[in-house]
Amino acid sequence: MSLQLQITRLGTPRQTLLAALDLAVPPGEVLTLMGPSGCGKSSLLAAVAGTLPAGLQFEGRVTLDGQDITDWPTERRGVGLLFQDDLLFAHMTVAENLLFAVPPGPPAERRAQVDAALAEAGLHGMGARDPASLSGGQRSRVALMRALLARPRALLLDEPFSRLDTALRAQFRAFVFDHIRQRGIPAVLVTHDEADVADPARRVQLGAS
Repeated sequence: MSLQLQITRLGTPRQTLLAALDLAVPPGEVLTLMGPSGCGKSSLLAAVAGTLPAGLQFEGRVTLDGQDITDWPTERRGVGLLFQDDLLFAHMTVAENLLFAVPPGPPAERRAQVDAALAEAGLHGMGARDPASLSGGQRSRVALMRALLARPRALLLDEPFSRLDTALRAQFRAFVFDHIRQRGIPAVLVTHDEADVADPARRVQLGAS
C-alpha cells in the first residue's frame, strides 16, 4: 500500500504555499516534511486527510493504494492522524478511548483488540484508568494505538513528538516508526527537529511562502 501526492498548487486564492511537487511514500516508510512555520506542511497533511479548512485550495491528486481519494470524504479515506496533543477523551477510560476506534464487530472480538493494543503498548492492566492518570509517554502510546486500531491505510504525523522530553521523545519515536514498518503503512511526518527524520533519503525541505 503506497501513498502518492501530486501537488499542482496548495494555498489561498492570493498566496501559493506549495506548487509543482510530486511525493511518493512506499508501504512502511516515513516521508518527513520540514520547513519554517507557515510554509504549508500541516496544510498538506490536511489536504491528504480531507480536512483542508475553508479559504485554502488544493489542486492536485492524492492516490492511496492505487485509488484516487482526492475528492473522497474524510471518513472514507482511511487516513489516520497523530498530533502534538494526544486528544484522548477525558470522559472515557483508556480502554474506552481505544474501543472508540475499533471498527464495528462482535463485542468480544473488539474488546480482544483493545486488550492486545494495551499489551503491545506496555499498558497491560491500565484499561480502566483515567487518561489523566497516565504519564505523557503513556498517553502518547494510547493515542498511537487508537489511531492504529482504526486500521488506517496511511498515517499522518503532525509533530507528535514535540511536547515530549528528549529521552521520552526518542523512545516514542522508535515505537511509532516500528509500528509503521510492521504494519506496512505509508506515513507522512511534519517536524522541525532533524532527530525525528526516519530516513534522510525521504526528507523533503519546504521553503517559506
